[in-house]
Amino acid sequence: MRYYLVAGEASGDLHGANLMKAIKAGDPQAEFQYYGGNKMQAEGGTLRKHYAEMAFMGFTEVLMNLRTILRNMKACKADIVAYNPDVLILIDFPGFNLKIAEFAKRQGFKVCYYISPKVWAWNQKRVLKIKRDVDKLFCILPFEVDFYRAWGMEVDYVGNPLLDEITLFQPDLLFKEKYRLEKEVIALLPGSRRQEIERLLPDMLSITEAFPEYQFVVAAAPSFEETYYRQFIKSDNVSLVFGQTYNLLYHSKAAIVASGTATLETALFHIPQVVVYRGGRISVAIARLLVKIRFISLVNLIMDREVVKELIQEDCNTSNITTELSAILSGDSRSKMLADYAELSAKMGGPGASERVAKLILSYLSL
Repeated sequence: MRYYLVAGEASGDLHGANLMKAIKAGDPQAEFQYYGGNKMQAEGGTLRKHYAEMAFMGFTEVLMNLRTILRNMKACKADIVAYNPDVLILIDFPGFNLKIAEFAKRQGFKVCYYISPKVWAWNQKRVLKIKRDVDKLFCILPFEVDFYRAWGMEVDYVGNPLLDEITLFQPDLLFKEKYRLEKEVIALLPGSRRQEIERLLPDMLSITEAFPEYQFVVAAAPSFEETYYRQFIKSDNVSLVFGQTYNLLYHSKAAIVASGTATLETALFHIPQVVVYRGGRISVAIARLLVKIRFISLVNLIMDREVVKELIQEDCNTSNITTELSAILSGDSRSKMLADYAELSAKMGGPGASERVAKLILSYLSL
């Protein structure tokens, strides 16, 4: 069968590649065409557009790049029609993919959506459009099943694909030796987008002098050169590693993490963390009007209570980061967070998300 996938970010590329691998196990004749990245390309098929040309963050950034987004959307629609797949598989990236779902459904294509749009966060009535345009929705957060059921929509909870990655991970026991890390490590995860890095990394680095007994290590995104990161680093107590985030977390005492998927990864590695976020002033002002959730980190959202401290906008500063990091390096706050992480892991279930999604899609196509 012919599969068309649309992934618009690095995480979608990873999950798309794993899903393609699982689909090939059940359908050896599978053919793929997709918007994605290097990981999906390594699984075969035809890459039509790289996600690096598609990812824009925040309300103002989207508006500034609207012409490019609309051009990408038009090209994607035309490509789907030309390829005429047996099924369209949309992976996360809701601002783009929900429009593609609406178009594809009108054209009579079967539409599957892997990694539910976060419609529970704002404008919940978008569920009605998803119900209309998506044939099969696969969720990776346990609370989403009840949310959609309340809107009269049955969905499949397939587990979280992060569990697959973490289960497969084999730590490099010589990691600290290779990078000459002689002290206990505090990981800095400032994100993978330029806007995130430039807004958050200076705040993260501003606390390093207050913790001379620790080595700070930045998880650098492979899409940037070392010289880019070096412009922010003023201390000898800060190191860089590229493409080694899981090894870094495994060997860390604690972490400071940009809000996003990395907060859940850090928790699943049972590393105490402080979550930070800074957005554009206008984007954040709009979000505060629209977003109706109590928390921004996946850890707190899944647990439905504050497990990790979230420092947002003006609260993301040297003083607050120093205070919160100090609290989780030892003592009751650290013990409490680790206990909450154990409960979180139990809620998340086990690995195998990609295989479950592939089986569900193949079963649906066989009807």
